[in-house]
Amino acid sequence: MAIGDAELAVAAVRAGAAVVRERYGTSLARQDKGGGDFATVADLEAERAILAVLRSARPADAVLGEEYGESGPADADRRWLVDPLCGTLNYAARTMLVAVNVALQAAGRTVAAVADPFADEVFWTDGSRAAVRRAGGDEPLVPSGASGLVDVNLDPPFPNGERFRAVRLLADPGFTDRFRPRVLSTSLPLTWVAAGRRAAYVTDGPLALGVHGAAGVAVCRAAGCVVTGLDGAPLGSGIGGLVAATDADTHAALIDLIARQSR
Repeated sequence: MAIGDAELAVAAVRAGAAVVRERYGTSLARQDKGGGDFATVADLEAERAILAVLRSARPADAVLGEEYGESGPADADRRWLVDPLCGTLNYAARTMLVAVNVALQAAGRTVAAVADPFADEVFWTDGSRAAVRRAGGDEPLVPSGASGLVDVNLDPPFPNGERFRAVRLLADPGFTDRFRPRVLSTSLPLTWVAAGRRAAYVTDGPLALGVHGAAGVAVCRAAGCVVTGLDGAPLGSGIGGLVAATDADTHAALIDLIARQSR
């Protein structure tokens, strides 16, 4: 029996996660990508493992990978997005806060899986429902803002630097009156928002779209979270960036706090 797209995404991120775990703590050769960015041998090997799973099951699909770029038929109407190791700098510094992301965009919907290699969890969506798989079982994702914890990405670039800076958000008394900040530079917090472990996640830059954020955003939305740009506009429009919140009230509060910076 042919494997379904959601199960294939889960299998693919698991293959990548296995490489990430195996390579953790070893000597990692680096490939400079410019601007302070780099890939390690773990990134490359994890992407190859993911591609092997996808190509074996879906040879007619196109794939865009963070490290190896475009492959497959140029005119394919099904396209996989692969980020084999989101949080490479964390990983290279022997910090276990990383994610493995795989998303399929086809027929106006997104199927996705995000693996936390060290917690041995896979967050996934078939485009309508969202769950986390651990110990062989699936649990529905239930967002909740009760923790008041908000992850903020402080990594450059800052394309909206004049209108928004995460450090200014953290210094706003209106933020600290309601929320408690956490800082994390990987797409992993998107899954935590979906699971109710965080109230929200805020980042500037291009994380929301493409290989880096597509999987996490899809999981968030399928769980019922509110996901927009920094100005509340749909992703891909407005000023960009990303605000992912567990509910409309939390989202509105953060959008208002962000808007204060340009007033």
